[in-house]
Amino acid sequence: MIDRGHDLPIAGQVKALGISRGSVYYLPRPIPVADLAVMRRMDELHLELPFAGSRMLRDLLNKEGIAIGRCHVVTLMKRLRIEALYRKPNTSKPAPGHKIYPYLLRGLTIDRPNQVWAMDITYVPMARGFVYLAAVIDWFSRRVLSWRLSITMEAEFCVEALEEAMTRHGKPEIFNSDQGSQFTSHAFTSVLLEADIAVSMDGRGAWRDNVFIERLWRSVKYEEIYLHAYDTVSTARASIGRYLAFYNGRRPHSSLGRQTPDQAYFDRLPHPAAA
Repeated sequence: MIDRGHDLPIAGQVKALGISRGSVYYLPRPIPVADLAVMRRMDELHLELPFAGSRMLRDLLNKEGIAIGRCHVVTLMKRLRIEALYRKPNTSKPAPGHKIYPYLLRGLTIDRPNQVWAMDITYVPMARGFVYLAAVIDWFSRRVLSWRLSITMEAEFCVEALEEAMTRHGKPEIFNSDQGSQFTSHAFTSVLLEADIAVSMDGRGAWRDNVFIERLWRSVKYEEIYLHAYDTVSTARASIGRYLAFYNGRRPHSSLGRQTPDQAYFDRLPHPAAA
């Protein structure tokens, strides 16, 4: 967005774009090793106790000998992209220009592939640092249709995953996500609206609205991510890719009658689409 070689000075460019000069000159600092260790433990606690807010997480960490205050816990929760999961009044406001869409799945019978897709982002700890994993799943079959890793939470990698899923598998009738800025951005929602896909968004803090992808994250983390300390992003990408191929093609699900997601997805598609 900012062209440092342009004839127009940077001060003029940021003024024209309406952004802060500080954001252009700021050089990000690496996250302290101690914070990375705390983030890893907070991620584990969140999977175990998804209802735990900043106060409870602070108290749990303190009991484990980790000296941390609530404000720091809140900061790390934002970095982890987690929050206490319980129904509460929707008092949040979307980012400027971002529209929040209603939740469309309540009471809906989902009985076929490509009826509803869902997407979410989760934190992936590494040996030194962390990345974010985004995935698109088919709600009926639990099949992972596409996924991406990113070192930031910008919308671009979510758009890439969505476009890949649509290129490979067509399009759903409804697409569900949370209210994260990546999913409310014009870049993301415009892809859905232009394809005439109904947009659905979870209620704020309502974990049941997207429960199937939350279960995917639990499986991915306990069966793959927590068993490894990835040295590089490429190593993480290769290892997670192998696990997701196993998850789709070989891992049976009791909720699917012991079928794999691949079987549940492809066996119910019309024959030309399945072929």
